[in-house]
Amino acid sequence: MPVTPHIERHFTATETVRDIVIGMSDGLTVPFALAAGISGIGAATNIVVTAGLAEIAAGSIAMGLGGYLAARTDFEHYQTERKRELDETMQVPEMEKKEISDIFLSYGLNEQETKPLVDSLSSNRERWVDFMMRYELGLEKPDPKRANQSALTIALSYIAGGMIPLSPYILIPTLLTALYVSVGVTLLALFLFGFFKGMATGLKPMRSGLQTVLVGGLAATAAFLLARLIG
Repeated sequence: MPVTPHIERHFTATETVRDIVIGMSDGLTVPFALAAGISGIGAATNIVVTAGLAEIAAGSIAMGLGGYLAARTDFEHYQTERKRELDETMQVPEMEKKEISDIFLSYGLNEQETKPLVDSLSSNRERWVDFMMRYELGLEKPDPKRANQSALTIALSYIAGGMIPLSPYILIPTLLTALYVSVGVTLLALFLFGFFKGMATGLKPMRSGLQTVLVGGLAATAAFLLARLIG
C-alpha cells in the first residue's frame, strides 16, 4: 500500500522578509494618511507631493535607524548573556549541569536518561554554552551583519511602499482626481500586500488582506477628517 509522503508546511520566512513586511506596511499606511489629510484642507498638489516626499525621506531614515538599533541591541544582548553563561559554567559548573538536567526533565526524561546527556554536553564548553543559550534563555545567535542589512531593507521597503500612494499626486495635476486614484491604488496595494503576507505566514489570505485594508483605510480616514476639522 503506497504511503502518502508527509509534508510539513511551516512559516520559515527569513529576517529579511520580516524587515520587508515592517517597512512596506508602514510605508503604505503613513504617507497614504498624510497625503489624504493634506488633501482634505485643499492644499495644492505640489504641496502634497513635497510633504509626501519629505515624510517618505524622514520615515525611511527613522524606520531604518530603528531596525539598525533593534538588530544591534539583539546582538549585544546575546553577546552579554553568552559571556555570563560562559562564566557560570566555569564558576558554578554543578549548578549549570543541574540546569541542563532540569531542561531534559521538563521534556519527560528521567534522571537515568538525562545523566549521559548532561555529561556529554558539559564535556564541550562551547556546545554546553550554546545549549544553555538556546534552551535556558531562548536566544538564537544573531547575524553580526544583520544591523546594516535590516536598516537598508526596512528603509528601501518604506520608500517603495510610500511611493504608491504618492505617485498619483505626482502624475495627476488635479488634486481631487489624484486623491481618488491614490485611495484606490493604495487600498488595492494594501489588500494585495496583506493577501500575500497571509499566504506566506499560513493565515487566511482574504482575511489578512481585508484586515490590512481596514487598518490603512482607518488611518487615512482619521487623518483626512482631522485635517478638514482643523482647516
